[in-house]
This record gives sequence, structure tokens and C-alpha cells, in this order.
Amino acid sequence: MIHAFKFKDVINDRWLYLVLDVESGAIHELDESAFIVARNIELGLDPLQSGQNEVQVHEVLAEFEQLRNLGMLYTKEHAYKANEQTYPQIIKAMCLHVAHDCNLRCKYCFASTGKFKGERMLMQMDVAKAALDLLIARSGTRKNLEVDLFGGEPLLNFAAVEGIVSYGRQLEKQYGKVIRFTITTNALDLTAERMSYLNKEMHNVVLSLDGRKSVHDELRPTASGSGSFEKILPNILAFVAMRGEKEYYVRGTFTNRNLDFTQDVKFLSELCIKQISLEPVVLPTSSPYAIRTEHISTVLEEYDRLSEFVLKSRNAGKWFNFFHFMLDLENGPCLHKRIIGCGAGTEYVAVTPDGDIYPCHQFADEPGFKMGNVLTADFNDSLQQTFNECNIRTKEECKACWAKYFCSGGCAANAWKSNHNINLPDKTACIFERKRTECALGINVLEKLNSNKV
Repeated sequence: MIHAFKFKDVINDRWLYLVLDVESGAIHELDESAFIVARNIELGLDPLQSGQNEVQVHEVLAEFEQLRNLGMLYTKEHAYKANEQTYPQIIKAMCLHVAHDCNLRCKYCFASTGKFKGERMLMQMDVAKAALDLLIARSGTRKNLEVDLFGGEPLLNFAAVEGIVSYGRQLEKQYGKVIRFTITTNALDLTAERMSYLNKEMHNVVLSLDGRKSVHDELRPTASGSGSFEKILPNILAFVAMRGEKEYYVRGTFTNRNLDFTQDVKFLSELCIKQISLEPVVLPTSSPYAIRTEHISTVLEEYDRLSEFVLKSRNAGKWFNFFHFMLDLENGPCLHKRIIGCGAGTEYVAVTPDGDIYPCHQFADEPGFKMGNVLTADFNDSLQQTFNECNIRTKEECKACWAKYFCSGGCAANAWKSNHNINLPDKTACIFERKRTECALGINVLEKLNSNKV
């Protein structure tokens, strides 16, 4: 399988004609004539009917055949089955819902402003310890583990955050493990003391900010109904300055109210924020903030504008990273990871404040997806197997998709919310993923070409 696409080189005002070999991951730059031939082949059309000179077409086809023989084009699918696992399967990552409560009332919140589908509550230490004990017990020989402290807003339960990290450090020494803690926070209660603590203890910190003040305040008010931007921004900037080169992301969400989201990325980058993520909201089409079918073309065009802004900024010496344009084609995820994705429900689970276990944070309190409880030590291995059998080798929609190794089948929770089927990806999300991947590949190739000229 191949994918031929164009990418605008805004620095040199030209088009790059690229073809991706899906199975090997090789990317080739073509001239326009060879690109037209490749595109016809991808679409199942006769390359000799491409309008090109017949002799030239045969020369192109001969070059393609040489690349095939080198294993760099039309490579066969790897003989690998992701779902051939023994049970119980190891768990290497866990999301602890430290708080099912929040001090914001975000209008697009998938977690019902922090309480999910239950009552507002905070995680107690007996639950947290039992969850970490389960992670250790199910981690097998895996040394490096990951724990995400999540909400709602986890800083509402900061004592538990400290207790969880302290207990985790004890377990590291006792069992020879390394636990990388991550926290996701809206930064409203991020005091100087808490900044110092998180900077020291967290492997990664995700801070929520939607971009421009007007955009952020419309959709992310406080519990009292006032805007949160003026309170949050100083905290985020102070933490980012403290964080230095350590891992962090300032993460936002765009809705149909800011389809010009490049302006929000620009706003954040001008504040010297170097790690930025801005993701499309996932909501029922009935929501006033949903991205609907009529918005898709606008979003795709905006990703083109965003890629141009990224390239021009970096070329001007103002480097920043946009999460969805980040690719490492040489040292990226292994084949197993690219096939199974985030590992939700298999290698990764979430634990609610009352100890219930779910496939991931977005499935919390979702009927039919409870996997057990850490306090009773029961665990549904059959549901774990169901999720393990949900991957790009089992999803019909993914098998024929050229971007499958980059998105790994997409988000199972989004698939469930959209289609009530974890094996049927959300179509709009797929469209956006393919576009972002083209942008990411184009940026990657262009920057490598430019670096070779130096």
C-alpha cells in the first residue's frame, strides 16, 4: 500500500510531491510526473491513462519496481498478530482519577464537569494504594511504569497527589521499578509551592489552556461562572519558565467557535510556550460546540495554515513543537505499539475514586466497561482480551487506511461515543488524523531536506 500526496514548501514557494510506503514507512520525493503515476496507482487507475508520456510512465514504473525489490515501496504487511497474548496480560500504565470534581465548568467537558456519571468525590489513600499495588502486581517483569494523575481537577486533592507519589517511591525501591508520574491540571490552583513540587516529581505535566482569552473564557468558566483565563495564564507561564527543558504540554481544545485555531497556537507560541497541543472537541452533533460535517473542510484548510505557521516560525528561529505534527521516523514506536495504539483496556487502565477499574479515563462510569475494583482485587480478563483484539489488524476501517500506523486505529472511547462500537472509528476523527499526518510527514521531510543543504 502507498499514499501519494502534495505538501506546500512555503519557505521555497514550491510543492513537494511525496509518496509514503505504508508498511516500510519509507517516504520518497518524486517529480510531478512520477507523482501523477503513483497517485493513479493508489486510486486503482491505469497509470498509462495518467496523461503522461507513455515512455516516461514505463520509466517511472521501472524505478518503482526497483524500489519494490529494495523493500522500500509496495512492501508487504508484516506477519505480526497483536492479539496473540497470554492472560493475564501485563499492565504498565494507570490513570488515577484523584478527583471526580473540578473548579471549572467547561462547556464541552466529556467528564460532565468533573463528576463523570456519578457523584463528586475525591480519591482516598486506601484506594490509591490498592491501585498502585495492582499496577505492581500486574506489571510482571516490566520495569518502567507510568501513572497519570487525573480528574476532574487533581489539584483539588493535592494531599492525595503527594501521598500517591510518596507511596509510589516506596514501591519503586521495594520492587525495583521506575514509576513516571504525569499530572493533568487546569492550573487554577497551581501555587508556587505546588509548581515546585510538580516540577520535581512529575515526568510530564499537562496544563490546560484553550488559547486566546476570548476563546478560553467562553468555554472554560470557573464554578462561579467567571472567566478563568486571567487566573490561569500567569500560573502556566510561571510553571513553563520553571520547567525549562523538562517535559510538559500546554493543551487546548478547539470547537466550532474557533475554527481559526492557528491563531490560538500562534498566541501560545508568542508567549514562549514551546510544547503545544490543540485538539478537536469530540461532542454529539447536537451540541452547539460540536465540529460537524459542514466544518470539516474548514478544519482541513486550517491544518494547512497551521503547518505553514510552524514552518515559518521555525525558519525564523522561533521553534516550538505542535503535538500532532510530531513524528520520529527513525526512532518511533515499535510495530506492536503502532498496531495496538495507547493500550487502553490492555496495558493501560483507569481507576476511579471508589476503586472501579475502566479501560481508560474516558470510559469511567460508562455502563458495561467496568473491569473490576482495586479494593476487591477482582479483574475482568475477558474485557481486557476484548480490547486487546481491538487494533488495526482487526478493524475493517483501518486495514485499508494508509495512516493506520500513525494513529494506531484511533481512540476507542471516541469510537464508542460516536458509533457504540470500539472497533468502528469515528469518521471525522479519521479525516483529521489523515490530514495531520500528511502535514507532519511534509514538515518532517522538508526539514530533513533543508538540514542536508547546510
